[in-house]
Amino acid sequence: KALDEIFEYKGEDDPGVPLTKITTDAARRFTQERLAEGVTNSTVNNSLVLLRRMLRIAHEDGKLQVLPVVRLLKANPARKGFLKLEDFTTLLGHLPAHQHPLVTFLYFSGCRLGEALSVEWSQVDLTVPIIRLEAEQTKTGEGRIIPLTDALVKMLKVSTKPGGLVFDGTNLRKEWAKACVAAGLGVQEPVDKAGNRRYHGLLLHDLRRSAIKNMMKLGIQQKVARTISGHKADAVFERYNIIDE
Repeated sequence: KALDEIFEYKGEDDPGVPLTKITTDAARRFTQERLAEGVTNSTVNNSLVLLRRMLRIAHEDGKLQVLPVVRLLKANPARKGFLKLEDFTTLLGHLPAHQHPLVTFLYFSGCRLGEALSVEWSQVDLTVPIIRLEAEQTKTGEGRIIPLTDALVKMLKVSTKPGGLVFDGTNLRKEWAKACVAAGLGVQEPVDKAGNRRYHGLLLHDLRRSAIKNMMKLGIQQKVARTISGHKADAVFERYNIIDE
């Protein structure tokens, strides 16, 4: 989206900046504009990696004679956000009841939010108990089995439906911010001139990091933990695997 906006791409009928104009200097200007908007180095790099890939394909296809150099920024240090079990219990108490199963699943499984929200009741087996993720539902394109905790099984037995989606993510981010502030895990900035308030603190994605740390503390083999959380690469997994003091 950021690349489309800055290089004015609106679709096949309005492709924006010509390919030959996307040079090393243009990539630098993109980087500077994004940093001026207040995004992190890592967020900028995510776009630059896509830009590199696009230019490389164009070069391989003979549409670019010279391949521009796109330099990445130094990545931000990995986040250290981690939620202890007692703090998780407190946080859960401040969230609406319909979000308890989803947040509990994220905290104990390390599953990605998008994957969790796509789970249907036909994929749940409460007798084993597990959830089976299909390949088309996962970021890595590989299906996997996620074991369920006793607490989550109890929640799901109460809310079992004949079909449809399992987890309810209605107003999740708004409710998450409110609950974190109430639990002392985040702060809400004062209203600015535009009437907006920005939240700072524990992120939903920190539940993924928490799950991995908890699995490693329990002595679960790294390969098994990676299989549950869906991490394909060791390097990415290690960014989430916070060493316990």
